[in-house]
Amino acid sequence: MKVLVDTSVWSLALRRKGEALNTEEKRIVAELTELIREGRAAIIGLIRQELLSGVKTKEQYEKLREHLSSFPDEAIHAADYEDAASFSNQCRAKGVAVFAVDILICAVAIRRSWSFFTTDPDFAIYKKVLPVQLHRPRK
Repeated sequence: MKVLVDTSVWSLALRRKGEALNTEEKRIVAELTELIREGRAAIIGLIRQELLSGVKTKEQYEKLREHLSSFPDEAIHAADYEDAASFSNQCRAKGVAVFAVDILICAVAIRRSWSFFTTDPDFAIYKKVLPVQLHRPRK
């Protein structure tokens, strides 16, 4: 099964220096490396955009863009946006505040029966309402 990888995880691996990572962050990067090796890491355009945004220099931007070019964007369809709207309504009905980008990410993962790999604590809250499967490092 594929794993949709969030900005937070890609960022640890591609935008931070290894020596600056704590033990848990190193486990997360090792897991991403393994998912890539297995051909299971997936990305969508919104996550690519978030990763490339805020990069300080053109050289850093180009290097990061080159790294990410090995990973094709998963296509997002009208049904994904419709599901995202429905999921947003479900969350709000349960008193859970949502971000449109986060809910679209949930919709993409849920529609494809993929798990989602993130360090963002908001997704644990969404999981209380939605059937999103959160991926955890295996080691």
